[in-house]
Amino acid sequence: MTITKRTGEWLQMIVPSEWEGMTIEDLFRNVWEAPKKLTHHFRSENKVLLEGNRVKWNSPLTAGSKLLFHLFEEETSFVTPTYHELNILFEDDHILIVNKPPFMNTHPNDPDKETDSLMNAAVFYLLTNGELTNVRHIHRLDRDTSGAILFAKHALAGAILDKMLEKRQIKRTYIAVVHGLFKQRKGVINMPIGRDRHHATRRRVSPTGQTAVTHFQVLGENRQKKFSIVKCWLDTGRTHQIRVHFSHAGHPLVGDTLYGGEPIINRQALHAAKLEFIHPFTHESIICHAPFMDLPEIFQSIDVKKI
Repeated sequence: MTITKRTGEWLQMIVPSEWEGMTIEDLFRNVWEAPKKLTHHFRSENKVLLEGNRVKWNSPLTAGSKLLFHLFEEETSFVTPTYHELNILFEDDHILIVNKPPFMNTHPNDPDKETDSLMNAAVFYLLTNGELTNVRHIHRLDRDTSGAILFAKHALAGAILDKMLEKRQIKRTYIAVVHGLFKQRKGVINMPIGRDRHHATRRRVSPTGQTAVTHFQVLGENRQKKFSIVKCWLDTGRTHQIRVHFSHAGHPLVGDTLYGGEPIINRQALHAAKLEFIHPFTHESIICHAPFMDLPEIFQSIDVKKI
């Protein structure tokens, strides 16, 4: 674990042994893989100090020395702060993980008009705690899907987490209830997904689509009602990926009428139950389980903490 401490608008980090001999340039370019524009901003604005003094970006670092990063300056939010009760799963100076309820957008599609998204609520929550920041969502969920959403509180955290998501270093585990019973208890659906040219919002399995890989494991089943509870995790993050893949396999999600599911409940039976990754600054292992915000009968046998 890396030792860090917030001091006002600055983050103090004790240089760990694995950074011995690296430079600040190495840290931004190779360790964090920060965008060039953001890296230039930190360099040109002297937002990195070593032992309280300006640092040469190409000088080797010594383990145990103190680095300071100017991360926590006030920012004007792009969205309107709006109160909504939040279920916070994890929070520190860099990240915020919220359990999104169903029937709520992750972010506003039109920031000037929409004010009831999870991002609006997150901005309000942070504002009431004295944090004026342009919070950034790292991933998103469909409006009707519930579960864990990861936000970054500042630009550098956002950039690092974006890259981690791209490199599949942030694992998201979902619970779905689907129609039908499976012959095998686990498997992989590897089929490309593209837009459905006959429908504005639907996606479909298509040879010309983007690569999409979904892993699944059957957790339970109801033979009388003929539906299965499955755990799934993704190697890719295509729009509607889980919904499209299971529908194509003949197991549409319960409640997902867009992809052939029966309206047994009033939304698709999909929940982002677990989020896990290594913290970009402290290097701690972060594992969050998201309890169900609503509890349809078909979910009652599931304990998300055992996922």
